[in-house]
Amino acid sequence: MTFKIEQIHHVAYRCKDTKETVEWYKKHLHMDFILAFAEDHVPSTHAFDPYMHVFLDAGNGNVLAFFEVPNQPEMGFDPNTPDWVQHLAMKVKDRDTLIAAKKHLEEGGIEVIGVTNHGIFHSIYFFDPNGHRMELTYDDITSEEKVSMITEEIKKDMLDEWTRTKRAPGHTHFLHAEELAEAKEQVPVGE
Repeated sequence: MTFKIEQIHHVAYRCKDTKETVEWYKKHLHMDFILAFAEDHVPSTHAFDPYMHVFLDAGNGNVLAFFEVPNQPEMGFDPNTPDWVQHLAMKVKDRDTLIAAKKHLEEGGIEVIGVTNHGIFHSIYFFDPNGHRMELTYDDITSEEKVSMITEEIKKDMLDEWTRTKRAPGHTHFLHAEELAEAKEQVPVGE
């Protein structure tokens, strides 16, 4: 029997303080608090590890969830992974909505990076109170055209070249050409 994923049911992260997290997402991202449950034992492992699990509405059936686990060591992040790598990206309607969100976040005292031009979408980046990197993004009006230029053959070639060289293949550099024009004039670290 084969199967195909229908959609993501929810994505779960750890949080430091459940109430602070729920209130932050309601205030800064206008996400509704839709469900909470708590147990002293973990249902999947049956281990004693009291937790609070909360769920927030991220629109269109998407759910963002958090666990607070107070009996575990203080949460941390992988020190070998740059903080820009692991993040959650959420889509907004258009540029006006993204700019309004950026203004709202900054007025709330949150440092925001961007608007960053990814060629097929445009994004802003910031951190939640738990240190999780968040991204808000909207699709560029040319995204379908540009994505169609990245064929199955190109995707395969890129994977093969990356696997061999661990250097960025040039096939899709057109996507970030505008955003990275100045950066590419600088000498790479270690060269």
